[in-house]
Amino acid sequence: MADPIQLYFWPTPNGWKASIALEEMGLPYDVTLINIGKGDQFAPDFLKIAPNNRMPAIEDPDGPDGHPISVFESGAILQYLADKTGKFGGDTPREKIAVTEWLMWQMGGVGPMAGQAHHFLKYAPLMDPPQDLPYAKDRYRKEVARLYGVLNTRLENAEFAAGPNYTIADMAIWPWASLWEGQQQTLDDKPHLARWLETVGNRPGVQAGRALHADLRKAPSAKTTQNSAMFKKT
Repeated sequence: MADPIQLYFWPTPNGWKASIALEEMGLPYDVTLINIGKGDQFAPDFLKIAPNNRMPAIEDPDGPDGHPISVFESGAILQYLADKTGKFGGDTPREKIAVTEWLMWQMGGVGPMAGQAHHFLKYAPLMDPPQDLPYAKDRYRKEVARLYGVLNTRLENAEFAAGPNYTIADMAIWPWASLWEGQQQTLDDKPHLARWLETVGNRPGVQAGRALHADLRKAPSAKTTQNSAMFKKT
């Protein structure tokens, strides 16, 4: 049996991308928790692996040349694991291009915009002093709605984000899109997105990856927000 991949993880949408991929691809892995609320992401040893002080990151003892390798950034991790296993990266040259398109769409659009929506809608109003900013809330709420509209249109004629097959693009998008309620979105006008969310969410690998250390995920409160390292360092 291959030595396990080390996953540096906290139960967030970006963390779920990596845990879902590892589950879907059947790769053995061990978990090192990176408590982002306490500032573990700034620890010198972790920065050697993830210099952008963000999780997830992985260390694979069996890298491309038979030597260990570390990978940071969730999208890069998904691409690395797809290349390593030959799974979920696209079966044809055209599908590989589509996978890259929708993966980059998530990395450059859905992740950042939904992340800002979460921040200004859920966290900022609980800060000390409160930062309840109607302009920021409206801006990111509307941009997330626009992006989900783009995805809904795509899914009208495609089973999955990159086409007929489930790929790492779906693994990247689903963790953020599954939190649509917290982003103050609606699915009433997005039936194809709703269908896709259910289909992907019913996959055993997705459920296992989403459940990893789910007990550590807590709703924001004034106390945790004001004491969180996430809002005190850059």
